[in-house]
Amino acid sequence: MNTIRHLSRADAIKAGALDWAAAVEDIKTTIRLLHDGQAGMVAESVMPLGADPRNKAYGLPAFVGGRYDAAGLKWTVHRAEPTGDLPSISSITIINRLSDGAPVGSVESALLTRMRTAAVSAIAMRALKPGGVTSVALLGAGAHAETHLDMLVRLFPSVQEIHLWNRTKAHLDRLLDRVTPGATRILAYDDLDAALDEADVVICCTSAPVPFIGPSTVRPGRLIMQIGFHEVLFETIAATDVVAVDLWGDFAEKSAKSLFQMYRAGEFGPDRVAADLPAILLDGWQPPAGASLYFSSFGLNVFDIAFAARLLHRAAGLNIGAVLPSV
Repeated sequence: MNTIRHLSRADAIKAGALDWAAAVEDIKTTIRLLHDGQAGMVAESVMPLGADPRNKAYGLPAFVGGRYDAAGLKWTVHRAEPTGDLPSISSITIINRLSDGAPVGSVESALLTRMRTAAVSAIAMRALKPGGVTSVALLGAGAHAETHLDMLVRLFPSVQEIHLWNRTKAHLDRLLDRVTPGATRILAYDDLDAALDEADVVICCTSAPVPFIGPSTVRPGRLIMQIGFHEVLFETIAATDVVAVDLWGDFAEKSAKSLFQMYRAGEFGPDRVAADLPAILLDGWQPPAGASLYFSSFGLNVFDIAFAARLLHRAAGLNIGAVLPSV
């Protein structure tokens, strides 16, 4: 009998969803497969769910060959704010085998999205700041900020201080309550400028619908990373020496990310993108010394498919998850 396997978040964690080394390797391997034509994706299909542009549902299909042998769809529903005990983002990824189309299973994937996003941030930080990082300003207090905080602590032992800021203090207090003390100093700020003051890297993980990162944030040698919704003013992007992205694609025509809004407004040309992940990982591209840097992370669904395929394969070997008949 043909079966499919479903992994809850707890199942995914048992199968290795929180393994940072595996997450980073998935990103690197998938980029190589993309470059070789063995992985691909098409533009997301977006369905608005109200007047607030943050309220939407979207489907993101992709395929990844090689050891992943997967074709899949990530289905996600975003709400502007959490409701009751529900998170603001719910997501599931469905996987079929690429080689023969057989259904494999599904994974609760909001956690996977956060892991792959932070893994991309780690790769970008290492490449764009090859001299190392000692101080990071992390803006936001939601799930993406929490995952980035864990990534920084685990993958960047050179970071001496992480400066946390969030517009809503109660949310920041909840994040601090979940922090495990360690060697890295983690400091909370009420004032945004104070949080930014000494940072080598600024990581924006907010859901802000109105940009608040102004041109004064740009400094020689500083890296501004946009992970969240629409945080960075056009003037700020224009003021940076180097603009890098995870990838430039059809999503530039639809995405609400600041850089793509700037592009659609006619104020940014794709020719100004200095590097993307393939150039960074495969071609050895590095920024000029002392340049001010901006990195826009769109969030590539092809990584979600690779992550889910890896976890489903490992879960089958360990007999993790709920197994159901497929027909």
